[in-house]
Amino acid sequence: MPERHYPRLTHIALHVRNIEACIRFYRDFCGMIETHRRDKPSQTIVWLAEPGREREFIFVLMNGGEDLQLSDHDYRHFGFALPSRAAVDEIAAQAEAAGCLIWPPRDEPWPVGYYCGVKDPNGNYVEFSHGQPLGLTE
Repeated sequence: MPERHYPRLTHIALHVRNIEACIRFYRDFCGMIETHRRDKPSQTIVWLAEPGREREFIFVLMNGGEDLQLSDHDYRHFGFALPSRAAVDEIAAQAEAAGCLIWPPRDEPWPVGYYCGVKDPNGNYVEFSHGQPLGLTE
C-alpha cells in the first residue's frame, strides 16, 4: 500500500485595508519580519514570518481588503505562544497602551493556559498565550 502524504499548512493570506499598519502591528506585537514583497500597480503583496521560520509558515498580506467587524462573542483568532506569563502581561500592557486590547489576561484550564487578546489594525483577533501544549513550552 503506498504511503499517504498529507498536506502541511504553510500560510494564511489576508486582504487588509491598511497593509503598512498591519505590517507594523505584526512586527511590533509578534516579532514577524517581512520576507518578500511584490508591488504591482494595483496591488501590494507582503509575506511575513517569524525569524527562522520563513520556510515553514507565513502570513501573506494583500492590500484591498475591508476592516473586519467581529462581534464580542466571536473568538476566531490567530494564536501566538509566549515563553512566560510575564510576556503575556507585557503584550497586554502594550496593547492597552495602543488601544487594541480586547481580552485582558486570564487563566483557563489546560490546554488553554494564560492568554490575552489583541485586535490588529484590520480587525483580526490575535491571541498571545503561555502554557498551551503548542509552540513554546516550559
